[in-house]
Amino acid sequence: MPAPKASVIHWFRRDLRVTDNTALNGAAKLGLALVPVYILSDWHGSHSWTGPNRQHFLCGSLESLSKNLEALGGRLIVRQGKAVEELRKLAIEAQAVAIHFNADPDPFGKATEQAVSQLCLELGIECEISADTALHAPDEVLTQSALPYRVYTPYSRNWLSLPKASPLGKPSSIQTPAHLKSLPLPTVGTWGWQPPSGHPLPEPGERAARDRLKLAVRGKIQAYAAKRDFPAECGTSRISQDLRFGLISIRSVYAEAMKARSKADLAGQLGIDIFVKELAWREFYFAILHHFPNVLDEEFNADWRGLPWNPPDERFEAWKEGRTGFPIVDAGMRELKATGFMHNRLRMITAMFLTKDLHIDWKLGESWFMQNLVDGEIASNNGGWQWSAGTGADAAPYFRIQNPWSQSGRYDADGVYIKRWVPELARTHPARFLEAPADGQPIAAGYPMPCVDHKTERDRTLAIFKKHRENKP
Repeated sequence: MPAPKASVIHWFRRDLRVTDNTALNGAAKLGLALVPVYILSDWHGSHSWTGPNRQHFLCGSLESLSKNLEALGGRLIVRQGKAVEELRKLAIEAQAVAIHFNADPDPFGKATEQAVSQLCLELGIECEISADTALHAPDEVLTQSALPYRVYTPYSRNWLSLPKASPLGKPSSIQTPAHLKSLPLPTVGTWGWQPPSGHPLPEPGERAARDRLKLAVRGKIQAYAAKRDFPAECGTSRISQDLRFGLISIRSVYAEAMKARSKADLAGQLGIDIFVKELAWREFYFAILHHFPNVLDEEFNADWRGLPWNPPDERFEAWKEGRTGFPIVDAGMRELKATGFMHNRLRMITAMFLTKDLHIDWKLGESWFMQNLVDGEIASNNGGWQWSAGTGADAAPYFRIQNPWSQSGRYDADGVYIKRWVPELARTHPARFLEAPADGQPIAAGYPMPCVDHKTERDRTLAIFKKHRENKP
């Protein structure tokens, strides 16, 4: 049997596509045998930062990636365990001269990258880390004093002014050494879970992601200004999970948005401009997490560290299950549990309700979202939770407390969204969703009474924050 030839490894992480993949293209250009590998995490049974919805979507996306690599003549190698250990074994088996991969935006991934870089030094092979997750890496968008931004608006002005890279193609062919062994593609059972039931998750894979992007640029993002805040509308792009798993590149999203903008009328251009600014928000939170990784453990704004939070109790469980007695909150939480998705307006409403009405630590809500969201993105999720809690970068002031009753009237006046997700209220007049029941009776039979009085809890929040600030040394 002839000795295997030298090869280069491409380590797939959150870039599960063959098109416009910076590290994959770089590895393919070396002209060597190419070893595409995905390393499954080896935890089992529970995880504070993911859940069955996201793992199920991951499994489908890996299946799609495997087929796409086979169409190019290659083969996805699947291993399971600690990344450094598995890459060490694979590099030796494949006689690898280099390991290529795209950088991860979160601290956990970065710690692994440092260990892999050290591994490559030990083995005497190249380690090529590419920037791929964002249009601009955190250190590209800095103040004139070369400091990280703490406020979104000046960050976004700088971000918008910078030239954007164009999408790349895909390798023309890939040859993977035949002697390398691979585990089967995973299922959610790999981690000890059952597949999610109920509403179907978005179709996984690169082709489905491209189809969603095409649908978004054909009209959704043009109407973004008018429709994005209304959860009953299909007014958002719905590509967040695709960006999270790298089924499409951020370069492709931006390029397609700009192409659509060139053909849009003034109203359409306004909608697309707002959509693009949401892409900047995503990268702002990447930058915050990069420069201030402590935000995963404590409040970004030091003024609010040490705030007294209520311990989780039966009201926390009611919040998770959508049984608070506040229709708009319950609708959002039930959508999350059923679909692995929650409309962004509802993410704000439900997060502010947990922190400002129930006075429960935002970190508990942050973890619950990550365990249920298909598109769970550590940076954006943390940024959104701290924004709602009033503790984060460029956050809502602590005294800005959304009223769930008036939010219903503003964003779901006809109760379409609420009735979709809270069937007990299907025959209830939407006017009942705009204020707490004054007669001491439930809004509808079988539906719980509000678990708190919003005005009372609003006043309590203001007092808690004010007292905490006054007592700060």
